[in-house]
Amino acid sequence: MEDVLRSLGFLCLGSRLKRIGEQLQADTQRLLDCLDVPVQSSQYPLLAALDRLGPLPVGELAQSLGITQPGVTRSVSLLADLGLVEVTQSDGDQRRRMVSLTKSGQGLVDVAKRDVWPRIEGAVADLCRDLSGPLLDQLAAIEDGLATAPLDRRVRMSKGAAQ
Repeated sequence: MEDVLRSLGFLCLGSRLKRIGEQLQADTQRLLDCLDVPVQSSQYPLLAALDRLGPLPVGELAQSLGITQPGVTRSVSLLADLGLVEVTQSDGDQRRRMVSLTKSGQGLVDVAKRDVWPRIEGAVADLCRDLSGPLLDQLAAIEDGLATAPLDRRVRMSKGAAQ
């Protein structure tokens, strides 16, 4: 069957990028599920930002990730329910809510930085290793590569090769 998004080229670039992003997140989530990680793949960037930048107001956290404030607020609420982040009122401005990692959240990030993130990064690097040339051809190669071997399979393959 014809891949309409692919055949429409630059007209549907945003839709193709979204499709690739959704595929990468779904593959990453399967890997996280196998590792019994209690966090959604879409929430890891938020944890990484707090680890890298320290406690931040919700608005600055959203800005650091380039996503909407309501999206960050929803993720922060879910992560707070899991005991991974803490939300407090800013000392200088009671309207500003500061978000920080809890001890459990920092522990999860430390394990992820050591055991999870390198696997995912390696799998994505493997997927993109042979890319060169025009952008649309590269997108097609990424899509084909994900169809052939999703990220979680790439992680298992590289893990087997390393043993």
